[in-house]
Amino acid sequence: MIVAEQKPLDEIKAMIADYEKILIVGCGTCVTVCFAGGEKEVGILASSLRMATKLDGQNKEFLEATVQRQCEYEYNEEVAEQIKEADVILSLACGIGVQTLTEQFPEKLTLPGLNTTFLGQPTEQGVWAERCQACGDCVLALTGGICPIARCSKSLLNGPCGGSQNGKCEIDPDIDCAWQLIYDRLKALDKLDLMMQIKPVKDWSTGRDGGPRRIVREDLRLEAAS
Repeated sequence: MIVAEQKPLDEIKAMIADYEKILIVGCGTCVTVCFAGGEKEVGILASSLRMATKLDGQNKEFLEATVQRQCEYEYNEEVAEQIKEADVILSLACGIGVQTLTEQFPEKLTLPGLNTTFLGQPTEQGVWAERCQACGDCVLALTGGICPIARCSKSLLNGPCGGSQNGKCEIDPDIDCAWQLIYDRLKALDKLDLMMQIKPVKDWSTGRDGGPRRIVREDLRLEAAS
């Protein structure tokens, strides 16, 4: 899931300083699960901004709405009328949602209320950990299902660095060494031979360094056109 966290209130106040009628739009998927931008968070943020701006002597109006997924046009149509009424949109979605609203409603400025952080997994109550960097060339079949790109602090692909000690990361001793985890996992599966394979150079062009990425499914496009 995409993990995000709300921007500091003072930063949000500064972004909306020039606007009187602000529509706060939440997203009902990933950022709801990580308690950053769902319907509840929209309500809390709206209440906080009402109190904060009144204390500053400002008379602003805050509208509230939440759609199922901000990354899809069809769901955003539900708030089209509210967007027309507002001076600005404050999106509590990931960066994809912010940009979707920007493209769909170009006549209105959409501001980000969240900082999008990573693709993560809930590891315990209230804790999310990075597990994927969406590199586009998955190597999990070779590493026992543990990603060395996301979970190794140096994104090493051929084993641990020289600073790894006692199964812990050189960068942060509170982090498990990804390659120790990979080794232990492959050993438990009796697949340590995978670590001895000579791997070809990773195709990094499928990652973000190759520019904005796009996936096209021609069968779905033809189906939609028929």
